[in-house]
Amino acid sequence: MSKDPAPEGGVDGKALAKPRPGFFSDRRGSTVIEFALLAMPFALLVFAILESCISFAGQEVMANITDDVARQLRTGQLRRANVTQDSIKQLICDGMAIIVTGNCFQRLQVDLREYPTFADAASASFKIVDGQIVLTQGTNSMTVGVSPGLAESKNMLRVFYKWPVMTDFLAKQMANIDGDTLHFASVTWQNEPFDDN
Repeated sequence: MSKDPAPEGGVDGKALAKPRPGFFSDRRGSTVIEFALLAMPFALLVFAILESCISFAGQEVMANITDDVARQLRTGQLRRANVTQDSIKQLICDGMAIIVTGNCFQRLQVDLREYPTFADAASASFKIVDGQIVLTQGTNSMTVGVSPGLAESKNMLRVFYKWPVMTDFLAKQMANIDGDTLHFASVTWQNEPFDDN
């Protein structure tokens, strides 16, 4: 009887171990490593897109409600005697309730004033100084106020809302005022010839 041949390259019936490939040529577990490398950037991208979309929706809702309030002022539905800072804020916060949860009243600033000409209204601006909104008219600073005009007067309504940034890691990139994003809407119009009484 013949003896079984020794395994290839083996001595005394023992097989030689295959040479181990190098670390970079070993493909076992590569999917896990690739996922680990891509998961964080992908999650950051998804959260950035969601944060931006929600912020944009909030800005659009605020712009729409600002237009609605300006229309009510322009047509005389809101009477000058009944218009106060709080009443305008309440109208805007009620309209934004669909997307803003709490403390809308504290985060909102409203400026409504009459201007002699549209050119004067166009020169009105604002800047952010030490985390505060400062209204300007040319080179002069003004305080926020509400003083609507009479029939056929030229008016401008400016609305500022400090939108909270929800994801902490985006706060530095998106925030421009006290850790929040400033949303702004402005409407300029001439009142219709309604009865002032």
